[in-house]
Amino acid sequence: MSTILRVTLGQASLAGDHDTNQDFHGALLPRGHQLASKGIALALADGISSSQVSQIASQTAVRSFLDDYYATSEAWSVRRAAERVLSATNAWLHSQTMGGDGRFEKDRGYVCTFSALILKGRDLHLVHVGDSRIYRVHTNALEQLTEDHRVRLSATESYLGRALGTGAHVEIDYRSWEAEPGETYLLATDGAYGHLQADDVHQALQQHPQDPDAAATHLVSLARSRGSDDDATLQLLRIDALPASTTLHPQLCREGLSLPPILAPRMEFEGFTILREIQVSARSHLHLAVDKASGRQYVIKTPSVDLCQDADYLDRFVLEEWIARRVDSPHVIKTWPGERPRSHLFVAMEFIDGQTLAQWMRDNPAPPLDSVRGVIEQLAHGLQALHRREMLHQDLRPENVMIDHQGTVKLIDLASAHVEGLAECHRDALVTPVPGTLQYIAPEYLLGQGGSQRSELFALAAITYQMLTGQLPYGLDLARVRSPQDLRSLRYVPVRHHRPELPTWVDAVLAKALQPDPARRQEVISEFIQDLKAPGAQFKNPRTPPLIERNPVLFWKSATALLSLTVIALIAWRILER
Repeated sequence: MSTILRVTLGQASLAGDHDTNQDFHGALLPRGHQLASKGIALALADGISSSQVSQIASQTAVRSFLDDYYATSEAWSVRRAAERVLSATNAWLHSQTMGGDGRFEKDRGYVCTFSALILKGRDLHLVHVGDSRIYRVHTNALEQLTEDHRVRLSATESYLGRALGTGAHVEIDYRSWEAEPGETYLLATDGAYGHLQADDVHQALQQHPQDPDAAATHLVSLARSRGSDDDATLQLLRIDALPASTTLHPQLCREGLSLPPILAPRMEFEGFTILREIQVSARSHLHLAVDKASGRQYVIKTPSVDLCQDADYLDRFVLEEWIARRVDSPHVIKTWPGERPRSHLFVAMEFIDGQTLAQWMRDNPAPPLDSVRGVIEQLAHGLQALHRREMLHQDLRPENVMIDHQGTVKLIDLASAHVEGLAECHRDALVTPVPGTLQYIAPEYLLGQGGSQRSELFALAAITYQMLTGQLPYGLDLARVRSPQDLRSLRYVPVRHHRPELPTWVDAVLAKALQPDPARRQEVISEFIQDLKAPGAQFKNPRTPPLIERNPVLFWKSATALLSLTVIALIAWRILER
């Protein structure tokens, strides 16, 4: 199978019965790592004929989308990147409308429809607003993939119900699906599609098999000849080859890199001088080293000797540095900023002079609530920095948190992280079936449901609980969850069973964050942190749950005992009655 994404693209546009073409279209076919990380994008926009400035709107929409989409974070999903870009464009267009004639009449403002296709990896992504259309071309039909956002008042009257520039906010349609080699897609404005049939498209493609621009030109000309007096724009996309689903991002590939030798003090390695061993584990080897160019200390992380033949492990090994280079937070470990060519597979990260949270907990077995809140709030900031880039840490545990001598808390070990922007185009690559450590992992992972930001909240709350009590909220039962029935049997042990001096609301806040059902937890981590700092009335005056919720086993034992006593009493009464 090909590892290169290849397409054939054709485009054409004709003005209608007026001097200015209010349609606009464009495409971007990048090379190198952007082809893998962002894909191929094509877009068109249609300005409304009642406006003298709508051609500016359509040009702005297409140009800003193609420019700004490729400037968004590689870690973002296509959906997030596209919606952010279009929302910003819509806000600008609306502000221009409100500053001109369109302030009182929207059909004279900076308004246009917009449709785009993005082919990333093996998936196609559609974003759309308005009544331009995207079709999949079949042998005998055109399958419409978009919905016309047009409100029809009668057989002859209608208006656009949704478009860019009409309001401060816009609802954007999005969908995605797996592409297939050989498929052809058509994007068109109403001046083109309103006068074309599937047979016309097939004939044009057959007449111009090697010249898709000529095919597109033929089709818009045909639409004009059939009576179209509106601007007619059409784009054709044929998918020639798709990359393998296991193909990694070029910057994550380890091809050409040798496994490093066993490192030892005073050894020279890749421009670093090794000082001492920090840790050797089953997962990796850590050494303190000095960068000879800058004189600064860094941690050199090399793959475990025991796992050097595990391709999946080695693929994930290079992910940590890739993520660290894209996250800028004082609470997430930073990478070595150098760009020297490498011969060996290794990761260079900042050296944090301090201790792990696990060691901190051993040194502070019953810490004050304020101290715990201070650590957890910083840890939450680190997680939020990842979440803003659509990343999940997925291995949050005390051993993966460092506290330096100034008290700054930092997340480390990003090798198990989930990156949405990578996952959507490499569905079989960088997959960790059950990431993280069983004592802290959210139950939904164990049920095969995948994770979310609420899964990270669960792990953060579990660490909060452990910092306060030295215990885990569900003991070892969480690690045994394999079915929904196991989930229902989990019983939260209140914090006050271990530390009765703590406020009752602490239990209420933690119990909510540690709900086995993610939908019943706080919505976001910031809400959990706020609840820990300033709990609301629902936590300070919580409803005492019925016994069946707090302890179902005790409830049914009590009910059974009561029923038995009732039966015995009835039997005794019948005997005495005789």
